[in-house]
Amino acid sequence: MEFDQYHEPPEELSPELRTKARLFASLAEEAEAINWYEQRLSVEPDAEARSIMRNAQHEEFKHFSMDLEFLFRKIPVWRELAEGVLFREGDIVEHGEAAEAGTEDEDEARENGGSGGSLGIGSLRGAGL
Repeated sequence: MEFDQYHEPPEELSPELRTKARLFASLAEEAEAINWYEQRLSVEPDAEARSIMRNAQHEEFKHFSMDLEFLFRKIPVWRELAEGVLFREGDIVEHGEAAEAGTEDEDEARENGGSGGSLGIGSLRGAGL
């Protein structure tokens, strides 16, 4: 049986990669469910029905967040990039560019024989410091 989350033969993928693929699929499904509830809530006239749907949507938020945290723990560079963008005031694109530059600096240091240990300077770009 084939699944949509695989772009390579599943039997050639490690168990760890197959687990990540399942969580990526789950993340997408939770995002889709959040969107569906958002649309339903915007047009539902009955207050009690909206309350039930809002409660269900909150469950989807929780599931999305848990899936995302699992993947962050398994893919450290993703977590590092996300930490440079998420929950910060200011320009989202600027934060993204600065976070990306910080991880690229670390990759380059590792490739050139360094440890890649960052002082976090890349993540301060565009922070008004």
